[in-house]
Amino acid sequence: MADTFHIVLTADFLGEDGRPALWEGGFPPLEEAAERASYGYMGDYLPEISAEQIEGADALLCLVPKVTRETLRGAERLKVVARWGVGFDNVDVDACTEAGVAVTITKGAVDHPVAEAIVGFMLALSHRMLPKHRLVVENRWNDRTAYNGTELREKVAGIVGLGGIGRRTLQLLSSFGMERPAAYDPYLGEAEMEAAGARKVELDTLVAEADFLIVTCPLTDETRGLIGARELARAKPSAFLINTARGGIVDEAALEAALKAGQIAGAALDVFEREPTDDSLPLAKLDSVVLSPHSIAWTEELFRDVGRMACGSILDLAEGRKPHGLLNPEVWDTPAFRRKLQLD
Repeated sequence: MADTFHIVLTADFLGEDGRPALWEGGFPPLEEAAERASYGYMGDYLPEISAEQIEGADALLCLVPKVTRETLRGAERLKVVARWGVGFDNVDVDACTEAGVAVTITKGAVDHPVAEAIVGFMLALSHRMLPKHRLVVENRWNDRTAYNGTELREKVAGIVGLGGIGRRTLQLLSSFGMERPAAYDPYLGEAEMEAAGARKVELDTLVAEADFLIVTCPLTDETRGLIGARELARAKPSAFLINTARGGIVDEAALEAALKAGQIAGAALDVFEREPTDDSLPLAKLDSVVLSPHSIAWTEELFRDVGRMACGSILDLAEGRKPHGLLNPEVWDTPAFRRKLQLD
């Protein structure tokens, strides 16, 4: 490793007061590695990282901003883009590979907190916690008999995308007495689904059978608009939809129409087609919807684990080791990457 291995963090890791916003006290794994690496923050927040912002950087630790082909014009020295989290729709992975830049995600670190949040959403929707809260606030106790909920017991969970989060969700749900879950994931075989405790079904079957339609797949060209008007029309009127994956997988206009028409009973969203949202978000006006600002799974434990893993992947690569969560392993054998990391 070069003596001057330098890590740049996007500006959104800092709060308005200029202090670390997500991990109190800075980044301990990087500070502990001070003899091997240095780090600093970008001065400005740009929705798309500029080429100038990564000049002189060996590694980029990225939260929200986009890493595009244009960004990588400044990648002569850049060796790795480490995503804080598991979503990577803000990173042009193909362009990174072409530029000799590895891309990592914190695979596994978010599984439990997101799964736990999904179960929380399921309970909030099925037990009608939000409208019952309003009954107390509005002193409408006599109306409570009109707000009976329903239990998870004997219901079917339908998972769209049976990755780590989906599998952990099924594990947490195993004690609720639910029916055998179903899952849709075209990249997994029936045997792998069975090992995870789910039935492999097609999307149309999943939507029709699910009492809880749970979206945990990544946002890709194939999954954009995956849950739209056609799919929602097949759902049970008593079904709930939960999306903690990415906005854009669920068509928000179609979801609003389905809720207003009584095609489904409710929805919980942590992600949206446009973030941040504003006062014009129609879904925010519906009593059958629970919303969170892309932070439902944010916990002290999540930031601890994600931070350690993201920083660890950078430091591993700096030492010439293949990092955990490498999205583009093919980059390892490219001349551009090997030259940057001095592997030959």
